[in-house]
Amino acid sequence: MAIAKGYAATDASKPLTPFTFERREPNDDDVVISVQYCGVCHSDIHQARNEWGNSRFPMVPGHEVAGVVSAVGAGVTKFKVGDRVGVGCFVNSCIGCATRDLDYEHFLPGLTQTYNDVEADGTTPTYGGYSDSIVVKEGYVLSFPDNIPLDAGAPLLCAGITLYSPLRHWKAGPGMKVAIVGMGGLGHMGVKLGAAMGADITVLSQTLSKKEDGMRLGAKDYYATSDAETFTKLAGTFDLIICTVGTAIDWNAYLGLLKFDGSMVLVGVPEHAVPVHAFSVIAGRKSLSGSMIGSIKETQEMLDFCGEHGITSEIEKINIQDINEAYERVIKSDVRYRFVIDIASLAA
Repeated sequence: MAIAKGYAATDASKPLTPFTFERREPNDDDVVISVQYCGVCHSDIHQARNEWGNSRFPMVPGHEVAGVVSAVGAGVTKFKVGDRVGVGCFVNSCIGCATRDLDYEHFLPGLTQTYNDVEADGTTPTYGGYSDSIVVKEGYVLSFPDNIPLDAGAPLLCAGITLYSPLRHWKAGPGMKVAIVGMGGLGHMGVKLGAAMGADITVLSQTLSKKEDGMRLGAKDYYATSDAETFTKLAGTFDLIICTVGTAIDWNAYLGLLKFDGSMVLVGVPEHAVPVHAFSVIAGRKSLSGSMIGSIKETQEMLDFCGEHGITSEIEKINIQDINEAYERVIKSDVRYRFVIDIASLAA
């Protein structure tokens, strides 16, 4: 077993602290990665604080992992030492199911999360990217295009694919009016990706404080949802609305912004149930849907798309010793737009 160092949550009520642990020995089909950067996702906070009620401690969070291959198993053919690679939200999935489908593996049973889960043996904990190394099966390792820096590329592995997948599924492109609700870690990626796909992007944010950023990143319009006139002015405007926020909103009001046959897609996770009146969807044959990350195949497609269009996340790099402060700032939306941990700081 190799000794790894990282930061862990040892209890839902305690801050993250330094943690030394063992990584499993690599198998023939494994890739050993020296982690250089790891993005900070709001779901890391939910998990570390057991806000979803399924946390396992001690927990090393992190599923936006970017680094360099340091070793490969004898059977590995896709990667070699020195390759720039990433690991996203899961590190294994069921390969024997009758319903196995590589395009939709993230929606099927048997998914192994990058952290807060157990390995295929059913007992070994999975520990994430707030650490100096990780061991992952070859089929779940992703390749970064040469022009994507690892620090600003790390958040693509969750925030990027979380927005890319619904934009692609609902066929965002020229002639389509798309609204992105929320201008945060997820939302700003939706602006960049949707604009690169050729869609007409509008940001719907609580205030206009980030309007300059939104327009710079590719939005054509930007409206404050705190202004009731916004919902009157934009009624029946959008083909697609992607909601990235995890806070309570007036769902019926947002559904009123859709055109006939329009779709509203949730990627943020509100704490409470979503209250929707039947007439909000019946009138206009509208849809309220959800989307969750993407398959390994689609995630690689997203990375390649970002390479072609020069798309990265807007980041603020931090030392790992500042992770607890960063969590509080994420909760306050005090980051533009994604924290990324410089894992080299572990050695400080």
